[in-house]
Amino acid sequence: IAEEIGFEVGMYAGSTASLAVLGAPDLILLTLTEFADQARRICRAVRRLPVLVDADHGYGNALNAMRTAEEMEASGVAAMTIEDTVLPRPFGDSKVTLISLEEGMAKVRAALAARDDPAFCIVARSGVVSVNGVEDAVERTRAYTRSGADALFFTGIRTRAELDAVAAVATLPIIVGGVEGTEINDRDYLAARGVRIALQTHAPIMAAQRAIYETLRALRDGTQPRDLP
Repeated sequence: IAEEIGFEVGMYAGSTASLAVLGAPDLILLTLTEFADQARRICRAVRRLPVLVDADHGYGNALNAMRTAEEMEASGVAAMTIEDTVLPRPFGDSKVTLISLEEGMAKVRAALAARDDPAFCIVARSGVVSVNGVEDAVERTRAYTRSGADALFFTGIRTRAELDAVAAVATLPIIVGGVEGTEINDRDYLAARGVRIALQTHAPIMAAQRAIYETLRALRDGTQPRDLP
């Protein structure tokens, strides 16, 4: 549908994958094999639309990130993100934390080393702004740019000051998530700061869930199929 409408790129999110494959929330329960299989089905269905996938933390350490890159490239996707969040969360840890910058760099470089097709993009992803603040965000932006990643993906940026600080040191294309309801939600402003992809929530899958629920509820309550809106 996205391809037919004319979107430039589609994203397959980890949370959507968990929901579609397991019927489970985004708790890092999905395996790499399950994720890759679903990505392969999506790429079999599309003809021209590039697919960007959220590969979470690469399903483990740097070696796992290499395996993830191999599987994602083989599935036919155009790009994958790999993030520096500690996943799954350790027992008793109630907050989001990040792996060290050194480990984050190693995972990105490992994924880059594992790819065969240079056109397959590896995107360094971080929620550092909302976790550790702007100063660490600037440091990680510089580092991930040096790592050889093809693009940078940030979540948690809410203000123009935060995006300005990151964009000032970034020399790679930027992807942002969660811009709705924030002061950075302006396409001209985002484009001027090097943003090339701005995610627009999980609205399509949420709307599909709602439609299924309401249809099943109506049928259960006695509405005839011909009378469904």
